[in-house]
Amino acid sequence: MSKVNESSAWRGDFTGLRDEDLRKPNGYSYSSSAHGGGAAAAAGNGGDWRFHAVEFAKGAAEMSVEFGKGVRDVVKQSILREDSVILRKFKGPCVKILGKLRFLNEYLPEDRDPVHVWTVFACVWVFAFAALIVNITQTTTPLVKKMKMDPTSASLVLLPDGRRLAYQEQGVPANQARYSMIFPHSFLSSRLAGIPGLKGDLLQEFGVRLVTYDLPGFGQSDPHPDRNLESSALDMLHLSYALNVSDKFWVVGYSDGSKHAFAALNYIPDRLAGAIMVAPMVNPYEPRLNKEERRRIWGKWTLKKKLMYFLARKFPKLLPYYYRRSFLSGNHGQIEKWLSISLGKRDRAVIEGRVFEEFWQRNVEESVRQANPKPFVEEAVLQVSNWGFAISDLNLQNNKRKCKGVLAWLKSLYRPSEKSLSGFLGPIHIWQGAEDNVVPPSMSEFVNRVVPDSMLHKLPYEGHFSYFYLCEECHRQIFTVVYGNPQGPLALKEDYRTAVEGDGEENTEAIFGGIAIDKDNMIDS
Repeated sequence: MSKVNESSAWRGDFTGLRDEDLRKPNGYSYSSSAHGGGAAAAAGNGGDWRFHAVEFAKGAAEMSVEFGKGVRDVVKQSILREDSVILRKFKGPCVKILGKLRFLNEYLPEDRDPVHVWTVFACVWVFAFAALIVNITQTTTPLVKKMKMDPTSASLVLLPDGRRLAYQEQGVPANQARYSMIFPHSFLSSRLAGIPGLKGDLLQEFGVRLVTYDLPGFGQSDPHPDRNLESSALDMLHLSYALNVSDKFWVVGYSDGSKHAFAALNYIPDRLAGAIMVAPMVNPYEPRLNKEERRRIWGKWTLKKKLMYFLARKFPKLLPYYYRRSFLSGNHGQIEKWLSISLGKRDRAVIEGRVFEEFWQRNVEESVRQANPKPFVEEAVLQVSNWGFAISDLNLQNNKRKCKGVLAWLKSLYRPSEKSLSGFLGPIHIWQGAEDNVVPPSMSEFVNRVVPDSMLHKLPYEGHFSYFYLCEECHRQIFTVVYGNPQGPLALKEDYRTAVEGDGEENTEAIFGGIAIDKDNMIDS
């Protein structure tokens, strides 16, 4: 019986001890109820998360303070002892310096501890000095300039399929033109580019009429639903008829815009008087390139440019992702980054000029006016895909043997064959800079190799932009080589009437069938 009473008394003492412990003010609450207490705890956890976050922050702060105290004690015990090496070497000089600076304490308030004040001052000075160094060494980020779109002011030609083609004319009028030139622009360009820096006086002196136009989807030209190089040549043909270019015209190709000039040489050779090409780019995957030419071409390009060509050839659907983050972003940028190119010294000197910058920005703004990546993707894909013809086929040499009967055939075996040319038979002039890293010289050498009748003019110290852009003397050299001595425009004929009359300030549409439509009135020619 006594054991039972002792056991009951022990349990009572244990229960009282447990209740006292649970009621200790330790910041936590406990409940002995399994169901009601659990529900309350769940409600507390769900609704009082801020309390736990504050407590966690307090605990982290206390740990940081204790850690700092521990570091201080370690420093005092190991470094700031009288027998430590650091204190023995630096204590004397420091005491002398502090003794000389002790007079600064006279400028402090009497209720301030000098050690505390000068410690705070030293910390503030260190942080300020570090911020100053970061501010000086940090490269200055140039201000991002937004693109602005000018009002539409292009002259327009209505093509047979209903599309409109925007164009621009320079030089002498159509009825006085001694020579006519049509210039399809290159990638990320527009009709406004033309021959950059070309003087109107030079065109007048040689009697040249220069026509530039926006490729389908660029500038103010309507996109083509199924564009290829043959349709590009036909656009050029229709444009020449609409603008009353009655005689043969010269086609101009620059950089990757040269593929449209090659297309014209292949598809409409009877309408061409000749070709002027500056740094013409061919398909880098052209199968007729030999191993050495291929090596020198790809070796000139940056890794990013090689990747862009690979994407255009294998995964063209990925190109809009890059275009929308570069020249279709609505902001101006650097030409080297947008075109993934590396430039030489002479080219860099050209693009860093203010005149080039203003020209380039205006040209790009017009090029991306429609903010549609599709025409740019089409242009990139056309460059690296099958053109539908070979450059070597532009003027083929055919061996003709007249073989009528066995005897004539046997005689022909011992006689030299008669050679004849087919395709384009006019002059092809090529200018190529030796320091061009955008279009490697090996491309022009390849064209000259497969088209032996082409004339290659090598420029030893020129790059991609330095000869063609903003160089009046260079333009005069090109015109002199192609057209000879300047003869001026043709004499004006009174009974001559142009099919299209535009002042360059208002939109004009020229329609096939001899009708020119103006904004205010209609003229039947």
